[in-house]
Amino acid sequence: MALGSLSQAARDLFGVELSADQQRAFERYSDELVTWNKSRANLTAITEPEAIDTRHFLDSLSVLRVARLQPGTKVIDVGTGAGFPGLPLKLACPGIQLTLLEATGKKIAFLEHLVQQLRLRDVRLVNARAEEAGQDPAHREGYDVVLARSVAHMPILAEYMLPLCKVGGKCIAMKGESAASEMTAAENALRLLGGRLGQLVAVELPGVAETHHLAVIQKIAATPPYYPRRPGHPSKKPL
Repeated sequence: MALGSLSQAARDLFGVELSADQQRAFERYSDELVTWNKSRANLTAITEPEAIDTRHFLDSLSVLRVARLQPGTKVIDVGTGAGFPGLPLKLACPGIQLTLLEATGKKIAFLEHLVQQLRLRDVRLVNARAEEAGQDPAHREGYDVVLARSVAHMPILAEYMLPLCKVGGKCIAMKGESAASEMTAAENALRLLGGRLGQLVAVELPGVAETHHLAVIQKIAATPPYYPRRPGHPSKKPL
């Protein structure tokens, strides 16, 4: 997908208008991702520019189907890896206040480099696990929108995300074709953590056979102080 094609697809699929500067920023992002992936860190298995545009950039922008990211909106991307979906959303919606949460130091190094190269403001990088951030007063219940893509099975992921979300905010989990069954499995976790399933939205991307889904969880009550549990416990004993 050529750069102009990314812009057109973003417009046609999600109603996103990208300026020439924003398009160039996406191109720089793609170039840096490929360069770092070869020489410094294993960031992604997807390295063809067209595939990056579709499977990383457009997939990230699909969040705009279910969230209005106005200037000043506080967003955290849990387990962001190489910056998805948070950084593409920042490029498309530059007024948001973005926190990228990542436990792997090499990925944080890439993100630091990328934020500097793209001259992005209001982007905070946090090198920590979600269980740690969720108990940190600097982050706990501090975000309007909590994002996660391909991080964990939903009963586990709910314990990572909901403690970070403000009451009245929303969590958006980006899932594959197992989304509906995962949400059913997470019903008890959502109840315990103060969440409620809002909607499950299917997303079709050009040239991608599998259907992606956005699982939107409303934060309707404060998360009990006990959660999240210590690092490793959510994955060992899912709620």
